[in-house]
Amino acid sequence: MELRDYLRVLRKYWVLIVALALVGIGVAATYSIVKTPEYSSSAKVFVSTQSSDNVQELAQGNTFTQQRVKTYADLVSTPIVLLPVIGTLQLNITAGQLAEQVTASAPLDTTLIEITAMSPDPVLAAEIANTTAESLTNAVSKIETPEDGASSPVKLTLVQQADVPNAPVSPNVPLNIALGLLIGLALGVGFAVLKETLDTRIRNERDVEGVTDIPLMGGIAFDPKARQRPLIVQADPKSPRAESFRSLRTNLQFLDVTDQPRSYVITSSIQSEGKSTTAANLAIALADAGHRVVLIDADLRRPKLANYFDIEGAVGLSDVLIRRASLDDTIQPWGRGLLQILPAGAVPPNPSELLGSVTMQKLIRGLEQQFDYVLIDAPPLLPVTDGALLARHTGGALVVVAAGRTHKNQLKGAIESLAHVNASIAGLVMTMVPTKGPDAYGYARYGYGAGYGYAEDVKK
Repeated sequence: MELRDYLRVLRKYWVLIVALALVGIGVAATYSIVKTPEYSSSAKVFVSTQSSDNVQELAQGNTFTQQRVKTYADLVSTPIVLLPVIGTLQLNITAGQLAEQVTASAPLDTTLIEITAMSPDPVLAAEIANTTAESLTNAVSKIETPEDGASSPVKLTLVQQADVPNAPVSPNVPLNIALGLLIGLALGVGFAVLKETLDTRIRNERDVEGVTDIPLMGGIAFDPKARQRPLIVQADPKSPRAESFRSLRTNLQFLDVTDQPRSYVITSSIQSEGKSTTAANLAIALADAGHRVVLIDADLRRPKLANYFDIEGAVGLSDVLIRRASLDDTIQPWGRGLLQILPAGAVPPNPSELLGSVTMQKLIRGLEQQFDYVLIDAPPLLPVTDGALLARHTGGALVVVAAGRTHKNQLKGAIESLAHVNASIAGLVMTMVPTKGPDAYGYARYGYGAGYGYAEDVKK
């Protein structure tokens, strides 16, 4: 992922990241409130050795003392030092439990031992530190005293009494809240990046470019009211959403610089990506520009165009293909007469055989001679082969890709299914493009832009 990808993830999942950061702060604050305050108090002991005034003996004694200091510091956590402390202070704990409250350290290149005691009671913390220092002094004196009764060469002196602390050292509320914030942010960002990495759905133009180099012909915005007004070009021709279909029409016209037939199969990878609505609005846009257009509902499994255009759909393409009706009897004009619609007709038991028949090929060839554009609404490519069979005999396929719905492997599968039958792909059309958020930037290239607030949920 590049830097802009991470910035896009932050924009997309900022609510989740902020929520987890607040949760981290809340957990840290709760922990700080619930946790029992701990007080710390320290005493210092100086370790010295008896030696003569000879410089060499003084140096040797100092080295001997520094070597012993670490040993004495480790001795603090042993029962020989802690048991007398328990007895003196009448503590109802074991030496092991007291060892968890007492620590000793020896600063480098010094002969000092710092004894620190922790306790919920500040007075007790100071008493434990001082008593432990005294107990260590007695224990070392006893251990280092020779058996012949001579005086001990090592002397421990309490040089700093432990004072009663005024404020607890734990919990550190500011530090805990800061750590909670950082952990929450880290979890939020990590979860967002992981979710984005594992998400294989196509959401923007960059995702399409990562799958194929087939050009993107246009983008249609998401509209939650698309089911109520599928023919937006006719229902609200001045809307930005209608303009996006006119932009698609313009881009399609740029493909017509060659002598290839102006017949296109409009299909998708899976159902509910908006292919039927795209086909219907594109046909209206082309007719509004003065082109003679025929729109064929070749989805003989789930026909929709008759309902969209509010025309009779009982007789149509399937009846023409089995010669039960003629083309002139089934094709119906719509609008100003430049747009002709051939509904699907009765649902046959063998749609793939009918659409792949020679009769269907001849029908397409004949319509190409009569009309400027032949648009064929075909079934999705992955569930059935109907769309791929039709695309072989047209100028190309317009593959509809629904943002946030179509997965990358589904688009790859759709492209491969067309390649297997040597069908050309004229381009891709992205539908359900969000009008706001990090994935909305591409929509501005295909219409007025997301700022107008129009959208399209072009579901079939």
